[in-house]
Amino acid sequence: MDRSQKADSVAQLNAVFNEVGVVVVTRNLGLTVAQSSVLRNKIREAGATYKVAKNRLAQIAAQDTDYVGICDFMTGPTALAWSVDPVAAAKVIVEFAKTTDKIEIVGGSLGSVVLNADGVKALAAMPSLDELRGKLVGLIQAPATKIAQLTTAPAAKLARVFGAYAKDAA
Repeated sequence: MDRSQKADSVAQLNAVFNEVGVVVVTRNLGLTVAQSSVLRNKIREAGATYKVAKNRLAQIAAQDTDYVGICDFMTGPTALAWSVDPVAAAKVIVEFAKTTDKIEIVGGSLGSVVLNADGVKALAAMPSLDELRGKLVGLIQAPATKIAQLTTAPAAKLARVFGAYAKDAA
């Protein structure tokens, strides 16, 4: 990698660090190509990105960003996962780490808040942004549904009473 490629890599990572909501640092302990492909596909489906980056270049890119705290985690064979959704990358990495011992969660950062491995796992246990939106829409719709049920309930009761009288009269 020549000097201009390194500068491009640093600039790209710096732009990523200025845009994302979470960065998770993992240590690869001998992932096979097939396992790495499965992980990358799962991460891509979740709207996140997974990239092996040179530690020194990633540390330079993280300077002057909220993610400067993850520099301490970048030793050995590391990779970065990031997403705009604060939960997506962590959730996929934690789920994948449960299936294999070839990847270790080292830590991460949620903006300027540095997380250890347990913090990343706790973050992954939270509902994603889409799940929260769904719950919120459900909560907003619930009162309207209940009001509609209450307004139609007396009419339905009257109809049943009239139906019962009609059966008795016949």
